[in-house]
Amino acid sequence: MSTPRYDEASIRVLKGLEPVRQRPGMYTRTDNPLHIVQEVIDNAADEALAGFGSQIRVTLHADNSVSVEDDGRGIPVGLHPEEQAPVVEIVFTRLHAGGKFDKKSGGAYAFSGGLHGVGVSVTNALSTRLEITVWRDAGEHRLVFGRGEVIAPLEQVQTVGRRRTGTRVRVWPDPVFFDSPVIPVAELSHVLRSKAVLLSGVTVSLTLEKTGETRTWHYDQGLRGYLDEALQGAETVIPVFEGQQYALADDESFAEGEGAHWVVAWTAEGQVVRESYVNLIPTPAGGTHEAGLRDGLFNAVKAFAELHGLVPKGVRLLPDDVFARASFVLSAKVLDPQFQGQIKERLNSRDAVRLVSGYAKNALDLWLNAHVDHGRKLAEIAIRQAQARARSQQKVEKRKSSGVAVLPGKLTDCESSDVARTELFLVEGDSAGGSAKMGRDKEFQAILPLRGKVLNAWEVDRDRLFANNEIHDISVAIGVDPHGLSDTPDLSGLRYGRICILSDADVDGSHIQVLLLTLFFRHFPRLVEKGHIYVARPPLFRVDVPAAGKRPLRKLYCLDQGELEAVEDKLRKEGVRPGSWSISRFKGLGEMSPEQLWDTTMNPDTRRLLPVAYGALGLEQTLELFDMLMAKSESSQRRTWLEAKGNLADIDI
Repeated sequence: MSTPRYDEASIRVLKGLEPVRQRPGMYTRTDNPLHIVQEVIDNAADEALAGFGSQIRVTLHADNSVSVEDDGRGIPVGLHPEEQAPVVEIVFTRLHAGGKFDKKSGGAYAFSGGLHGVGVSVTNALSTRLEITVWRDAGEHRLVFGRGEVIAPLEQVQTVGRRRTGTRVRVWPDPVFFDSPVIPVAELSHVLRSKAVLLSGVTVSLTLEKTGETRTWHYDQGLRGYLDEALQGAETVIPVFEGQQYALADDESFAEGEGAHWVVAWTAEGQVVRESYVNLIPTPAGGTHEAGLRDGLFNAVKAFAELHGLVPKGVRLLPDDVFARASFVLSAKVLDPQFQGQIKERLNSRDAVRLVSGYAKNALDLWLNAHVDHGRKLAEIAIRQAQARARSQQKVEKRKSSGVAVLPGKLTDCESSDVARTELFLVEGDSAGGSAKMGRDKEFQAILPLRGKVLNAWEVDRDRLFANNEIHDISVAIGVDPHGLSDTPDLSGLRYGRICILSDADVDGSHIQVLLLTLFFRHFPRLVEKGHIYVARPPLFRVDVPAAGKRPLRKLYCLDQGELEAVEDKLRKEGVRPGSWSISRFKGLGEMSPEQLWDTTMNPDTRRLLPVAYGALGLEQTLELFDMLMAKSESSQRRTWLEAKGNLADIDI
């Protein structure tokens, strides 16, 4: 067999929109084309958010194409001063181009959702055809793309009145890139309705060409009207709490305009409704802005209850006690938000916790003290919830107390035994274990330091597992015995709801992760299946940004080289002098102070935890793949696989 050639000609540079077409899953959801259509809708919504345009019209055509039309200013059609190409063409063909990168005061979109710069260019790349009509400067302009390439250059097709402005984009998604070519109407309706909610006074419509049906949404009351509708008349315990606050120009901590608008309702029964948005982008997986709202509401209620002596002796209030019966709609405005992944389902910006928490707490403090009777009712609900939680924990304690194995001596346990909250961190090395012990929240976080590399347990028989001290300690600590895929083990002894692998962000750390994941997949598969296993993601870099003007000294953390480059790019755009910031690389977790480890990796509000689950391969193929990668007798197969697929590895040398 000839060895594959690796020379200068082997290096391939993907240009233009080619990277998107090669790996669409990196840029968008590929189950159906809704997300690429959403990028176009987001652009129309951003125009309305910026104060231009009062209508967004979406049409689902009979041929499965979708058109989105707004009455905003219209995408500029003139030549870009540097690129010497029509601006509208650049927006749809360059991955990192758009008005959203202009963050200076008075930029076209100071606050917007599409910040990866890969929005409508991805829509274009994954469509067989895309037509743009722009009404601007007293002219109607037209541009057509086919599979990401210009097939009809920009031209003015007719003159129109100067007041006629706006943009219409019609998209024919390419079915090759999607599991299903059909756009789910229910999800599309939900997206459009949420835009109408957040853009108070803007009319949003959806027309289905096949049936001739048109749905229209318009909320003059915005968030409050939407929450009232969603609760379907459920009785609230106290009046709806609504508030909003945005930073002013002289704010020392946040940029002008950053802040939030929220509506919160506490109901005695029925389903809770929780929706959040950042710069009009729905965040179904929540994130740091939701954590800030929860934190702010909790601190205000706790302070009120303590001030009025309402908390009985021995009862400890927790954020979930206040939040358990709370329904809310939250709309945050954050400058340069950081999302988890390209599809923006969860907000990761650390500052958003402080931003929303501070504003929500101050507003609720004032409201509760102005309405003491309502405050007492709210505090009583939280206290009852805390008492119910304490009773359920006592029951679990009694059931478990007989025949418990002696816990490992090096385990630093937590105070709580509520499996819904408790977490165990399996930490690489004693020094990191020491930082984790000092930095953790001892109420619900336990630490088990591991010495050295864990045994590769792929081919170890179950009855020989406990010969290894580390595996013995892990099993006893989590309270579950080793089992196989076909077994139905007793999980009633499980002591922690989340088991988090915490290792260095380097090659050795990745190796330890793989060995522990192998152990859980082979010998504790039910824990993986039920979503109890997580991988913690500590940062690799810290960027120290000096104080400038009203902005204090900042410490920014980056997971990897890609995030570091994005942060540096953001600092340059903010006007920070290049070279004034310093970059330090963490050689390991042991280098982090307890405060840094808590803030970046262990704090539930600001950390990044990766849930471990069976992938799209399915169980049988996953077993085969693990066998090839981890079995001692499969070295020749591993070599063949590395030669064929080694380029997929993300190597840190």
